Amino acid sequence: MATQLLLGGAVYSAAAPDATAMAITDGVVVWVGTDDVGRALHPDAEIVDLDGLFVSPGFVDSHVHLTSTGLSLDGLTLNEATSRTHCLRLVEKTVADDAAAGHDVGDLLWGLGWDDSTWQGPEAEDGRFPTTSELDAVVGGRPVYLARVDEHSAVASTALRRLVPELADATGYHPEEPLVAEAHHLVRGAARLLVTAAHRERAQRRALGVAAAHGVVAVHENGGPDISGLDDFLALADLDHPVEIRRYWGQTVTDADHAAELMHITRADALGGDLFIDGAIGSHTAWLNEPYTDDPSTSGISYLDAETIHRHLRGCTRAGIQAGFHVIGDAATGAVVAALAELADELGTPKIARCAHRLEHAEMITARDAEILARCGVIASMQPHFDAEWGGEGDLYDARLGKTRAATLNDFAMLAKTGVALSFSSDAPVTPIDPWSTIRAAVHHHQPTNAISARGAFAAATRGGWRAGGINDGLTGTLTPGAPASYAVWEVDDLVVAGSHEKVQRWSTDPRSRVPALPDVSPGAELPRCVRTVHRGQVLYDRDAG
Repeated sequence: MATQLLLGGAVYSAAAPDATAMAITDGVVVWVGTDDVGRALHPDAEIVDLDGLFVSPGFVDSHVHLTSTGLSLDGLTLNEATSRTHCLRLVEKTVADDAAAGHDVGDLLWGLGWDDSTWQGPEAEDGRFPTTSELDAVVGGRPVYLARVDEHSAVASTALRRLVPELADATGYHPEEPLVAEAHHLVRGAARLLVTAAHRERAQRRALGVAAAHGVVAVHENGGPDISGLDDFLALADLDHPVEIRRYWGQTVTDADHAAELMHITRADALGGDLFIDGAIGSHTAWLNEPYTDDPSTSGISYLDAETIHRHLRGCTRAGIQAGFHVIGDAATGAVVAALAELADELGTPKIARCAHRLEHAEMITARDAEILARCGVIASMQPHFDAEWGGEGDLYDARLGKTRAATLNDFAMLAKTGVALSFSSDAPVTPIDPWSTIRAAVHHHQPTNAISARGAFAAATRGGWRAGGINDGLTGTLTPGAPASYAVWEVDDLVVAGSHEKVQRWSTDPRSRVPALPDVSPGAELPRCVRTVHRGQVLYDRDAG
Protein backbone atom coordinates (compact mmCIF):
# COMPACT_ATOMS: atom_id res chain seq x y z
CA MET A 1 0.00 0.00 0.00
CA ALA A 2 1.57 3.29 -1.15
CA THR A 3 1.63 6.11 1.39
CA GLN A 4 1.72 9.80 0.60
CA LEU A 5 3.19 12.19 3.16
CA LEU A 6 2.24 15.87 3.05
CA LEU A 7 4.88 17.99 4.81
CA GLY A 8 5.67 21.60 5.61
CA GLY A 9 2.22 23.11 5.91
CA ALA A 10 -0.51 23.73 8.45
CA VAL A 11 -3.03 20.88 8.78
CA TYR A 12 -6.38 21.59 10.44
CA SER A 13 -6.93 18.62 12.76
CA ALA A 14 -8.42 18.41 16.21
CA ALA A 15 -6.26 15.31 16.72
CA ALA A 16 -3.09 17.44 16.46
CA PRO A 17 -3.78 21.19 16.66
CA ASP A 18 -0.19 22.08 15.70
CA ALA A 19 0.04 19.56 12.86
CA THR A 20 2.26 20.40 9.90
CA ALA A 21 2.09 17.02 8.18
CA MET A 22 -0.41 14.31 7.21
CA ALA A 23 0.02 10.76 5.90
CA ILE A 24 -2.49 9.12 3.55
CA THR A 25 -2.73 5.47 2.53
CA ASP A 26 -5.31 4.16 0.06
CA GLY A 27 -7.47 7.27 0.34
CA VAL A 28 -7.53 7.25 4.15
CA VAL A 29 -5.79 9.57 6.63
CA VAL A 30 -3.49 7.33 8.67
CA TRP A 31 -1.54 9.89 10.67
CA VAL A 32 -1.25 13.63 11.43
CA GLY A 33 1.54 15.39 13.30
CA THR A 34 4.84 17.18 12.77
CA ASP A 35 7.28 16.87 9.88
CA ASP A 36 10.14 15.14 11.66
CA VAL A 37 7.90 12.49 13.23
CA GLY A 38 6.16 11.96 9.91
CA ARG A 39 9.44 11.31 8.10
CA ALA A 40 10.50 8.86 10.81
CA LEU A 41 7.22 6.95 10.76
CA HIS A 42 6.88 6.86 6.96
CA PRO A 43 10.40 6.63 5.52
CA ASP A 44 9.23 5.18 2.19
CA ALA A 45 6.32 7.54 1.60
CA GLU A 46 5.91 9.74 -1.45
CA ILE A 47 6.66 13.26 -0.24
CA VAL A 48 4.41 16.21 -1.10
CA ASP A 49 5.93 19.54 -0.06
CA LEU A 50 3.14 21.88 1.07
CA ASP A 51 5.51 24.85 1.17
CA GLY A 52 3.54 26.57 3.91
CA LEU A 53 0.06 25.95 2.50
CA PHE A 54 -2.98 25.28 4.70
CA VAL A 55 -4.81 21.93 4.55
CA SER A 56 -8.44 21.66 5.61
CA PRO A 57 -11.11 18.98 5.39
CA GLY A 58 -13.01 19.24 2.11
CA PHE A 59 -16.23 21.22 2.16
CA VAL A 60 -19.75 19.91 1.59
CA ASP A 61 -22.32 22.19 -0.05
CA SER A 62 -25.52 20.69 1.30
CA HIS A 63 -28.01 22.52 -0.92
CA VAL A 64 -27.42 23.14 -4.63
CA HIS A 65 -29.25 23.03 -7.96
CA LEU A 66 -26.55 21.89 -10.35
CA THR A 67 -28.20 22.38 -13.74
CA SER A 68 -29.50 25.88 -13.06
CA THR A 69 -26.14 26.75 -11.46
CA GLY A 70 -24.30 25.65 -14.59
CA LEU A 71 -26.77 27.47 -16.83
CA SER A 72 -26.23 30.67 -14.87
CA LEU A 73 -22.44 30.31 -14.92
CA ASP A 74 -22.34 30.01 -18.70
CA GLY A 75 -25.41 32.06 -19.56
CA LEU A 76 -27.28 35.23 -18.72
CA THR A 77 -26.84 36.50 -15.18
CA LEU A 78 -28.72 39.56 -13.99
CA ASN A 79 -27.32 39.98 -10.48
CA GLU A 80 -25.60 43.23 -11.43
CA ALA A 81 -28.76 44.82 -12.84
CA THR A 82 -29.55 48.12 -11.10
CA SER A 83 -33.02 48.70 -12.55
CA ARG A 84 -35.59 47.14 -14.84
CA THR A 85 -34.20 49.24 -17.68
CA HIS A 86 -30.69 47.95 -16.99
CA CYS A 87 -32.07 44.40 -16.68
CA LEU A 88 -33.75 44.67 -20.08
CA ARG A 89 -30.59 46.12 -21.64
CA LEU A 90 -28.62 43.09 -20.43
CA VAL A 91 -31.23 40.79 -21.96
CA GLU A 92 -31.19 42.78 -25.22
CA LYS A 93 -27.39 42.55 -25.46
CA THR A 94 -27.49 38.78 -24.93
CA VAL A 95 -30.14 38.40 -27.64
CA ALA A 96 -28.03 40.46 -30.03
CA ASP A 97 -24.86 38.49 -29.21
CA ASP A 98 -26.72 35.20 -29.74
CA ALA A 99 -28.06 36.39 -33.09
CA ALA A 100 -24.55 37.36 -34.19
CA ALA A 101 -23.35 33.90 -33.16
CA GLY A 102 -26.04 32.25 -35.28
CA HIS A 103 -28.35 31.04 -32.51
CA ASP A 104 -31.85 30.12 -33.63
CA VAL A 105 -34.68 32.46 -32.65
CA GLY A 106 -36.41 29.46 -31.07
CA ASP A 107 -33.54 28.72 -28.67
CA LEU A 108 -34.38 29.15 -25.01
CA LEU A 109 -32.74 32.05 -23.18
CA TRP A 110 -32.44 31.12 -19.50
CA GLY A 111 -31.54 33.99 -17.21
CA LEU A 112 -31.25 34.30 -13.45
CA GLY A 113 -30.51 36.73 -10.69
CA TRP A 114 -32.57 39.91 -11.02
CA ASP A 115 -33.30 41.36 -7.61
CA ASP A 116 -35.66 44.33 -7.59
CA SER A 117 -35.09 44.83 -3.86
CA THR A 118 -31.57 46.15 -4.58
CA TRP A 119 -32.41 48.50 -7.45
CA GLN A 120 -31.30 52.02 -6.56
CA GLY A 121 -30.01 55.16 -8.19
CA PRO A 122 -31.30 57.41 -11.00
CA GLU A 123 -32.30 54.47 -13.23
CA ALA A 124 -34.17 52.56 -10.55
CA GLU A 125 -37.47 54.18 -11.63
CA ASP A 126 -40.20 52.88 -9.37
CA GLY A 127 -38.19 49.79 -8.40
CA ARG A 128 -40.52 47.45 -10.23
CA PHE A 129 -39.70 44.36 -12.27
CA PRO A 130 -39.85 44.11 -16.09
CA THR A 131 -43.27 43.25 -17.48
CA THR A 132 -44.09 40.63 -20.10
CA SER A 133 -44.71 43.34 -22.70
CA GLU A 134 -41.40 45.04 -21.95
CA LEU A 135 -39.56 41.74 -22.27
CA ASP A 136 -41.34 40.87 -25.54
CA ALA A 137 -40.30 44.23 -26.99
CA VAL A 138 -36.67 43.20 -26.46
CA VAL A 139 -36.72 39.48 -27.33
CA GLY A 140 -39.47 39.26 -29.94
CA GLY A 141 -40.70 35.71 -30.43
CA ARG A 142 -37.93 34.02 -28.47
CA PRO A 143 -38.78 31.85 -25.43
CA VAL A 144 -37.17 33.57 -22.44
CA TYR A 145 -37.23 32.57 -18.77
CA LEU A 146 -35.80 35.09 -16.28
CA ALA A 147 -35.90 33.81 -12.71
CA ARG A 148 -35.77 36.18 -9.79
CA VAL A 149 -32.67 35.67 -7.64
CA ASP A 150 -34.61 33.44 -5.19
CA GLU A 151 -35.96 31.28 -8.07
CA HIS A 152 -39.52 31.47 -6.70
CA SER A 153 -40.84 33.83 -9.36
CA ALA A 154 -39.91 34.61 -12.95
CA VAL A 155 -40.56 36.96 -15.83
CA ALA A 156 -41.41 34.90 -18.93
CA SER A 157 -41.80 35.97 -22.53
CA THR A 158 -45.05 35.39 -24.39
CA ALA A 159 -43.35 32.78 -26.58
CA LEU A 160 -42.55 30.71 -23.50
CA ARG A 161 -45.93 31.31 -21.85
CA ARG A 162 -47.69 29.99 -24.96
CA LEU A 163 -46.06 26.60 -24.41
CA VAL A 164 -48.27 26.19 -21.31
CA PRO A 165 -51.92 26.23 -22.50
CA GLU A 166 -53.28 25.98 -18.96
CA LEU A 167 -51.10 28.78 -17.60
CA ALA A 168 -53.85 31.44 -17.33
CA ASP A 169 -55.88 29.19 -15.00
CA ALA A 170 -52.98 28.46 -12.62
CA THR A 171 -52.55 30.01 -9.17
CA GLY A 172 -50.00 32.81 -9.32
CA TYR A 173 -50.72 33.80 -12.93
CA HIS A 174 -50.61 37.38 -14.15
CA PRO A 175 -50.44 38.43 -17.80
CA GLU A 176 -47.76 41.08 -17.19
CA GLU A 177 -46.20 40.55 -13.77
CA PRO A 178 -43.74 37.82 -12.72
CA LEU A 179 -45.30 34.41 -12.28
CA VAL A 180 -45.36 32.81 -8.82
CA ALA A 181 -46.61 29.59 -7.23
CA GLU A 182 -48.16 27.01 -9.61
CA ALA A 183 -47.92 29.33 -12.62
CA HIS A 184 -44.18 29.72 -12.05
CA HIS A 185 -43.70 25.96 -11.66
CA LEU A 186 -45.52 25.36 -14.95
CA VAL A 187 -43.53 27.88 -16.97
CA ARG A 188 -40.26 26.70 -15.40
CA GLY A 189 -41.17 23.17 -16.45
CA ALA A 190 -41.78 24.36 -20.01
CA ALA A 191 -38.40 26.10 -20.03
CA ARG A 192 -36.66 22.95 -18.77
CA LEU A 193 -38.04 20.97 -21.70
CA LEU A 194 -36.18 23.30 -24.07
CA VAL A 195 -32.81 22.48 -22.48
CA THR A 196 -31.20 19.66 -24.45
CA ALA A 197 -29.60 16.68 -22.73
CA ALA A 198 -26.16 17.75 -23.98
CA HIS A 199 -26.64 21.30 -22.72
CA ARG A 200 -27.86 19.98 -19.38
CA GLU A 201 -24.80 17.76 -18.94
CA ARG A 202 -22.46 20.63 -19.78
CA ALA A 203 -24.20 22.76 -17.18
CA GLN A 204 -23.97 20.07 -14.51
CA ARG A 205 -20.27 19.48 -15.15
CA ARG A 206 -19.60 23.20 -15.16
CA ALA A 207 -21.22 23.58 -11.75
CA LEU A 208 -19.34 20.62 -10.28
CA GLY A 209 -16.07 21.96 -11.65
CA VAL A 210 -16.65 25.28 -9.91
CA ALA A 211 -17.48 23.43 -6.69
CA ALA A 212 -14.22 21.44 -6.83
CA ALA A 213 -12.25 24.63 -7.53
CA HIS A 214 -13.62 26.02 -4.24
CA GLY A 215 -12.58 23.05 -2.11
CA VAL A 216 -15.96 21.28 -2.24
CA VAL A 217 -15.78 17.48 -2.35
CA ALA A 218 -19.51 16.71 -2.10
CA VAL A 219 -22.80 18.43 -2.89
CA HIS A 220 -26.44 17.73 -2.12
CA GLU A 221 -28.64 18.20 -5.17
CA ASN A 222 -32.14 19.40 -4.31
CA GLY A 223 -34.43 18.24 -7.09
CA GLY A 224 -38.12 17.69 -7.52
CA PRO A 225 -41.03 17.79 -9.95
CA ASP A 226 -41.31 21.60 -9.78
CA ILE A 227 -37.57 22.36 -9.69
CA SER A 228 -35.55 20.32 -12.14
CA GLY A 229 -37.80 17.44 -13.20
CA LEU A 230 -37.19 13.70 -13.13
CA ASP A 231 -35.10 13.55 -16.31
CA ASP A 232 -32.62 16.02 -14.89
CA PHE A 233 -32.56 14.19 -11.57
CA LEU A 234 -31.94 10.79 -13.16
CA ALA A 235 -29.25 12.26 -15.41
CA LEU A 236 -27.31 13.29 -12.32
CA ALA A 237 -27.48 9.73 -11.03
CA ASP A 238 -25.71 8.58 -14.20
CA LEU A 239 -23.21 11.45 -14.35
CA ASP A 240 -19.67 10.15 -13.97
CA HIS A 241 -18.02 12.90 -11.94
CA PRO A 242 -15.61 12.63 -8.99
CA VAL A 243 -17.41 15.25 -6.87
CA GLU A 244 -19.77 13.22 -4.71
CA ILE A 245 -23.47 13.96 -5.28
CA ARG A 246 -26.19 13.11 -2.76
CA ARG A 247 -29.60 13.51 -4.38
CA TYR A 248 -32.78 14.73 -2.65
CA TRP A 249 -36.14 14.38 -4.36
CA GLY A 250 -38.85 16.81 -3.21
CA GLN A 251 -42.15 14.98 -3.54
CA THR A 252 -44.59 13.94 -0.81
CA VAL A 253 -45.48 10.38 0.07
CA THR A 254 -48.53 8.91 1.77
CA ASP A 255 -46.97 6.02 3.69
CA ALA A 256 -43.84 3.88 4.09
CA ASP A 257 -44.57 1.74 1.02
CA HIS A 258 -45.06 4.83 -1.11
CA ALA A 259 -41.75 6.21 0.20
CA ALA A 260 -39.88 3.04 -0.76
CA GLU A 261 -41.51 3.01 -4.19
CA LEU A 262 -40.61 6.64 -4.86
CA MET A 263 -37.02 6.05 -3.78
CA HIS A 264 -36.84 3.22 -6.33
CA ILE A 265 -38.36 5.26 -9.17
CA THR A 266 -36.17 8.30 -8.64
CA ARG A 267 -33.04 6.47 -7.43
CA ALA A 268 -32.89 9.18 -4.78
CA ASP A 269 -30.82 9.14 -1.61
CA ALA A 270 -33.59 10.82 0.38
CA LEU A 271 -37.07 12.32 0.04
CA GLY A 272 -36.86 15.96 1.00
CA GLY A 273 -34.73 18.88 0.03
CA ASP A 274 -36.78 21.48 -1.78
CA LEU A 275 -40.13 19.93 -1.00
CA PHE A 276 -41.92 23.26 -0.88
CA ILE A 277 -44.08 24.15 2.08
CA ASP A 278 -43.72 27.80 1.10
CA GLY A 279 -41.76 30.08 -1.24
CA ALA A 280 -39.37 32.99 -0.62
CA ILE A 281 -39.43 36.31 1.18
CA GLY A 282 -38.33 38.27 -1.88
CA SER A 283 -41.25 36.97 -3.92
CA HIS A 284 -43.75 37.49 -1.07
CA THR A 285 -44.37 33.72 -1.12
CA ALA A 286 -42.75 32.70 2.18
CA TRP A 287 -45.59 31.66 4.50
CA LEU A 288 -45.79 33.98 7.52
CA ASN A 289 -47.84 34.04 10.70
CA GLU A 290 -48.41 37.78 10.20
CA PRO A 291 -48.78 39.73 6.92
CA TYR A 292 -45.84 41.24 5.08
CA THR A 293 -44.92 44.70 6.27
CA ASP A 294 -44.67 46.08 2.73
CA ASP A 295 -47.77 44.23 1.50
CA PRO A 296 -50.32 43.70 4.30
CA SER A 297 -52.69 42.03 1.85
CA THR A 298 -50.70 38.79 1.95
CA SER A 299 -49.01 36.43 4.39
CA GLY A 300 -47.45 34.35 1.62
CA ILE A 301 -48.32 30.94 0.23
CA SER A 302 -48.75 27.50 1.77
CA TYR A 303 -48.21 24.67 -0.69
CA LEU A 304 -48.80 21.74 1.72
CA ASP A 305 -51.50 21.25 4.33
CA ALA A 306 -50.94 19.85 7.81
CA GLU A 307 -52.16 16.35 6.94
CA THR A 308 -49.85 16.07 3.92
CA ILE A 309 -46.84 17.20 5.96
CA HIS A 310 -47.63 14.71 8.71
CA ARG A 311 -48.15 11.81 6.26
CA HIS A 312 -44.86 12.51 4.53
CA LEU A 313 -42.89 12.62 7.77
CA ARG A 314 -44.63 9.54 9.12
CA GLY A 315 -44.17 7.51 5.94
CA CYS A 316 -40.48 8.37 5.61
CA THR A 317 -39.81 7.80 9.32
CA ARG A 318 -41.45 4.38 9.31
CA ALA A 319 -39.44 3.48 6.20
CA GLY A 320 -36.22 4.75 7.79
CA ILE A 321 -35.76 7.31 4.99
CA GLN A 322 -34.47 10.84 5.51
CA ALA A 323 -37.18 13.42 4.79
CA GLY A 324 -37.23 17.17 4.71
CA PHE A 325 -38.94 20.34 3.57
CA HIS A 326 -38.20 23.77 2.16
CA VAL A 327 -39.32 26.22 4.86
CA ILE A 328 -38.58 29.92 5.12
CA GLY A 329 -41.51 31.64 6.82
CA ASP A 330 -42.37 31.13 10.50
CA ALA A 331 -45.76 29.64 9.63
CA ALA A 332 -44.09 27.07 7.38
CA THR A 333 -41.66 26.11 10.13
CA GLY A 334 -44.48 25.92 12.64
CA ALA A 335 -46.39 23.49 10.43
CA VAL A 336 -43.43 21.08 10.39
CA VAL A 337 -42.85 21.45 14.13
CA ALA A 338 -46.52 20.65 14.83
CA ALA A 339 -46.28 17.50 12.69
CA LEU A 340 -43.07 16.45 14.44
CA ALA A 341 -44.64 16.93 17.87
CA GLU A 342 -47.57 14.68 16.90
CA LEU A 343 -45.24 12.11 15.38
CA ALA A 344 -43.04 12.10 18.48
CA ASP A 345 -46.04 11.12 20.61
CA GLU A 346 -46.78 8.26 18.22
CA LEU A 347 -43.34 6.90 17.29
CA GLY A 348 -40.98 8.43 19.85
CA THR A 349 -38.17 10.88 19.23
CA PRO A 350 -35.39 8.24 18.91
CA LYS A 351 -37.04 6.72 15.84
CA ILE A 352 -37.45 10.15 14.28
CA ALA A 353 -33.92 11.28 15.16
CA ARG A 354 -32.37 8.21 13.52
CA CYS A 355 -33.61 9.50 10.15
CA ALA A 356 -31.86 12.90 10.52
CA HIS A 357 -34.73 14.74 8.84
CA ARG A 358 -33.88 18.18 7.42
CA LEU A 359 -35.27 21.67 7.09
CA GLU A 360 -33.89 23.60 4.14
CA HIS A 361 -33.29 27.34 4.75
CA ALA A 362 -35.03 27.46 8.16
CA GLU A 363 -34.73 31.23 8.34
CA MET A 364 -37.52 32.04 10.81
CA ILE A 365 -37.41 29.72 13.83
CA THR A 366 -38.45 30.52 17.38
CA ALA A 367 -36.54 29.16 20.36
CA ARG A 368 -39.56 27.05 21.30
CA ASP A 369 -39.72 25.46 17.85
CA ALA A 370 -35.96 24.93 17.92
CA GLU A 371 -36.27 22.86 21.08
CA ILE A 372 -38.66 20.46 19.35
CA LEU A 373 -36.44 20.27 16.27
CA ALA A 374 -33.44 19.48 18.47
CA ARG A 375 -35.29 16.71 20.35
CA CYS A 376 -36.27 15.15 17.03
CA GLY A 377 -32.73 15.32 15.65
CA VAL A 378 -33.73 17.61 12.77
CA ILE A 379 -30.88 19.27 10.87
CA ALA A 380 -31.10 22.88 9.72
CA SER A 381 -29.56 23.26 6.24
CA MET A 382 -28.95 27.01 6.08
CA GLN A 383 -27.38 29.63 3.81
CA PRO A 384 -25.47 32.36 5.70
CA HIS A 385 -25.10 34.31 2.46
CA PHE A 386 -28.82 35.10 2.67
CA ASP A 387 -28.11 37.37 5.63
CA ALA A 388 -25.05 38.84 3.90
CA GLU A 389 -27.14 39.70 0.84
CA TRP A 390 -30.46 40.76 2.36
CA GLY A 391 -30.08 41.15 6.12
CA GLY A 392 -28.62 44.64 6.38
CA GLU A 393 -30.43 47.74 7.56
CA GLY A 394 -32.89 48.84 4.89
CA ASP A 395 -32.35 45.68 2.84
CA LEU A 396 -34.89 43.11 1.70
CA TYR A 397 -35.69 41.54 5.09
CA ASP A 398 -36.26 44.95 6.66
CA ALA A 399 -38.50 46.03 3.80
CA ARG A 400 -40.59 42.86 3.65
CA LEU A 401 -40.82 42.03 7.35
CA GLY A 402 -39.99 45.14 9.37
CA LYS A 403 -37.01 45.52 11.67
CA THR A 404 -38.30 43.43 14.57
CA ARG A 405 -38.96 40.30 12.55
CA ALA A 406 -35.97 40.83 10.30
CA ALA A 407 -33.64 40.80 13.30
CA THR A 408 -34.68 37.23 14.17
CA LEU A 409 -33.77 35.68 10.82
CA ASN A 410 -30.99 33.13 10.44
CA ASP A 411 -30.25 32.93 14.15
CA PHE A 412 -27.37 30.46 13.97
CA ALA A 413 -26.33 31.08 17.56
CA MET A 414 -29.75 30.28 19.03
CA LEU A 415 -30.12 27.13 16.96
CA ALA A 416 -26.65 25.87 17.89
CA LYS A 417 -27.22 26.67 21.56
CA THR A 418 -30.54 24.83 21.51
CA GLY A 419 -28.90 21.75 20.02
CA VAL A 420 -30.09 21.92 16.41
CA ALA A 421 -27.34 20.58 14.14
CA LEU A 422 -26.33 23.05 11.42
CA SER A 423 -25.26 22.41 7.85
CA PHE A 424 -24.19 25.36 5.70
CA SER A 425 -24.63 25.66 1.96
CA SER A 426 -25.05 28.07 -0.93
CA ASP A 427 -28.42 27.23 -2.50
CA ALA A 428 -26.52 27.81 -5.76
CA PRO A 429 -27.31 29.49 -8.07
CA VAL A 430 -29.11 31.76 -5.57
CA THR A 431 -25.72 32.52 -3.97
CA PRO A 432 -22.30 31.37 -5.21
CA ILE A 433 -20.55 28.16 -4.22
CA ASP A 434 -17.85 29.72 -2.05
CA PRO A 435 -17.51 28.06 1.39
CA TRP A 436 -15.05 30.54 2.93
CA SER A 437 -17.33 33.41 2.01
CA THR A 438 -20.20 31.43 3.55
CA ILE A 439 -18.21 31.06 6.77
CA ARG A 440 -17.44 34.78 6.79
CA ALA A 441 -21.17 35.54 6.45
CA ALA A 442 -22.04 33.29 9.40
CA VAL A 443 -19.34 34.79 11.61
CA HIS A 444 -20.15 38.39 10.70
CA HIS A 445 -23.94 38.25 10.74
CA HIS A 446 -25.70 41.63 10.51
CA GLN A 447 -27.12 40.81 13.95
CA PRO A 448 -24.00 40.01 16.03
CA THR A 449 -25.94 37.93 18.56
CA ASN A 450 -27.12 35.64 15.74
CA ALA A 451 -23.55 34.89 14.63
CA ILE A 452 -21.45 31.87 15.50
CA SER A 453 -17.70 31.41 15.81
CA ALA A 454 -15.50 30.66 12.82
CA ARG A 455 -14.90 27.22 14.28
CA GLY A 456 -18.64 26.55 14.49
CA ALA A 457 -19.25 27.85 10.99
CA PHE A 458 -16.36 25.79 9.62
CA ALA A 459 -17.78 22.67 11.25
CA ALA A 460 -21.20 23.36 9.72
CA ALA A 461 -19.61 23.62 6.27
CA THR A 462 -17.54 20.44 6.60
CA ARG A 463 -18.60 17.63 8.92
CA GLY A 464 -22.02 19.27 9.33
CA GLY A 465 -22.64 18.61 5.64
CA TRP A 466 -21.78 14.94 6.03
CA ARG A 467 -24.05 14.69 9.05
CA ALA A 468 -26.84 16.29 7.00
CA GLY A 469 -26.23 13.53 4.47
CA GLY A 470 -26.68 10.79 7.06
CA ILE A 471 -23.01 10.19 7.90
CA ASN A 472 -22.26 10.86 11.56
CA ASP A 473 -19.34 8.58 12.33
CA GLY A 474 -17.19 11.20 14.06
CA LEU A 475 -14.50 10.88 11.39
CA THR A 476 -15.87 11.90 8.00
CA GLY A 477 -15.39 15.61 7.46
CA THR A 478 -12.29 15.76 9.66
CA LEU A 479 -8.58 15.13 9.17
CA THR A 480 -8.26 12.56 11.90
CA PRO A 481 -6.58 9.16 11.54
CA GLY A 482 -9.15 6.79 10.07
CA ALA A 483 -11.05 9.52 8.21
CA PRO A 484 -11.43 9.54 4.42
CA ALA A 485 -8.70 11.63 2.79
CA SER A 486 -11.07 14.32 1.57
CA TYR A 487 -9.30 17.64 1.85
CA ALA A 488 -8.39 20.91 0.18
CA VAL A 489 -5.09 22.78 0.07
CA TRP A 490 -5.14 26.57 0.30
CA GLU A 491 -3.02 29.67 0.06
CA VAL A 492 -3.83 31.78 3.13
CA ASP A 493 -2.58 35.11 4.39
CA ASP A 494 -3.18 34.65 8.12
CA LEU A 495 -4.25 31.86 10.45
CA VAL A 496 -6.08 32.97 13.58
CA VAL A 497 -8.19 31.65 16.42
CA ALA A 498 -11.08 34.07 16.78
CA GLY A 499 -14.67 34.11 18.01
CA SER A 500 -17.67 35.65 16.28
CA HIS A 501 -17.98 38.54 18.73
CA GLU A 502 -16.93 39.68 22.19
CA LYS A 503 -19.37 37.33 23.96
CA VAL A 504 -17.53 34.21 22.82
CA GLN A 505 -15.78 32.70 25.82
CA ARG A 506 -12.11 33.61 26.12
CA TRP A 507 -10.87 30.02 26.43
CA SER A 508 -11.70 29.32 22.79
CA THR A 509 -9.31 32.04 21.59
CA ASP A 510 -6.51 31.41 24.09
CA PRO A 511 -3.48 29.63 22.55
CA ARG A 512 -3.44 27.33 25.58
CA SER A 513 -6.84 25.95 24.55
CA ARG A 514 -5.07 23.99 21.77
CA VAL A 515 -7.75 24.98 19.28
CA PRO A 516 -6.45 24.66 15.70
CA ALA A 517 -6.25 27.96 13.84
CA LEU A 518 -8.35 28.87 10.81
CA PRO A 519 -7.87 31.44 8.05
CA ASP A 520 -8.85 34.99 8.93
CA VAL A 521 -12.40 35.59 7.65
CA SER A 522 -12.83 39.09 9.05
CA PRO A 523 -14.27 41.72 6.69
CA GLY A 524 -11.58 43.00 4.39
CA ALA A 525 -9.26 40.02 4.82
CA GLU A 526 -8.42 38.12 1.65
CA LEU A 527 -10.08 34.72 1.77
CA PRO A 528 -8.15 31.49 1.07
CA ARG A 529 -7.37 30.56 -2.54
CA CYS A 530 -7.79 26.91 -3.45
CA VAL A 531 -4.72 25.12 -4.80
CA ARG A 532 -5.89 21.53 -4.80
CA THR A 533 -9.01 19.53 -3.88
CA VAL A 534 -8.86 15.80 -3.11
CA HIS A 535 -11.72 13.40 -2.30
CA ARG A 536 -10.96 9.98 -0.86
CA GLY A 537 -7.50 10.24 -2.36
CA GLN A 538 -8.65 11.29 -5.87
CA VAL A 539 -7.65 14.73 -7.13
CA LEU A 540 -10.74 16.74 -8.12
CA TYR A 541 -9.01 20.03 -8.83
CA ASP A 542 -5.40 21.12 -9.21
CA ARG A 543 -4.76 24.77 -9.92
CA ASP A 544 -1.20 24.09 -11.06
CA ALA A 545 -1.96 21.12 -13.30
CA GLY A 546 -2.12 23.34 -16.37
